[in-house]
Amino acid sequence: MPVTFGTSLPSRGDMAGPDQLRSVAQRAEDLGYDHVWVSDHIILPKNVASFYPYATDGVPTFKPDEPYYEPLAALNFIAGCTKKVRLGTHVLIIPYRNPVLTAKILSTLDVLSEGRVILGAGVGWMEEEFQAMGLDTYKERGAVTDEYLQIYKELWTKDDASFQGKFYQISDTGFEPKPIQKPHPPVWIGGHSGPAVRRAAKFGDGWMPIGLRPPAILEPEELAEKIAQLRKLTVAAGRPEDAVALTFSTGVIFNDQSDRSRAWMQGNPEQIASDLQQYQSLGVSNFIINFQGRTVPELQENMERFSREVISLIPE
Repeated sequence: MPVTFGTSLPSRGDMAGPDQLRSVAQRAEDLGYDHVWVSDHIILPKNVASFYPYATDGVPTFKPDEPYYEPLAALNFIAGCTKKVRLGTHVLIIPYRNPVLTAKILSTLDVLSEGRVILGAGVGWMEEEFQAMGLDTYKERGAVTDEYLQIYKELWTKDDASFQGKFYQISDTGFEPKPIQKPHPPVWIGGHSGPAVRRAAKFGDGWMPIGLRPPAILEPEELAEKIAQLRKLTVAAGRPEDAVALTFSTGVIFNDQSDRSRAWMQGNPEQIASDLQQYQSLGVSNFIINFQGRTVPELQENMERFSREVISLIPE
């Protein structure tokens, strides 16, 4: 299976802005990256007690007052600035948005971008954000997500869509335009927990955990165990064992550490390529790379170096 590479765009923080998004997305496309990604938060409470799953101390790494661009709006903008690079959410917090409206926005984006959407889907982790949005579904967010994903697919694929769930019901509705991608845009499930793996097995076209960010390390041995679990659950769900494509999302840091002291995905291009190949040997066919950079030129320089010196070392 061909290996694809994507990168995160600066859709939040000091570097976020239309010029920055346009510049990085267009440069990624020019360099041959296959997909670009934006993350999702809508409103950031200033007092957060919820545990952030990608920091050892559980403290969020973002600032409540920093710019944070809404991902579906941002991807519509990026679609108009690019021609072929695929457009992904990493990840869209599914319970935050009305499912019919979200299905319509994603379908419209897929048509207007000529079939470039990838829906990265997650359940969310911040109870305070649910509350700030007037939602009382935090404790049932997994079940809500499962229903909403089914509603998306029903609307995207059926002429006479109908769904009767606990959280939402629809019937006797028309829904056009349908997405260009058939049967629908790929749904890649984010997260590394047991429920996330089960969700990927049942509803996902792909599974896209974030790794190498304590406490979510997911070194190859640990990831291999989760992949084996995913495959068993996929078969149990009545699907082919390989129905769910594997994606790995990670940061990459270029430096000159020795083999003994270096961390995964850090080092010279040959070392980083070797690390990627270990994940590739597990069946990972898509990589999402988060590059360092305090400025857009610095970020683009690392993107260019990775494209030039690392991707060329990865066998297809």
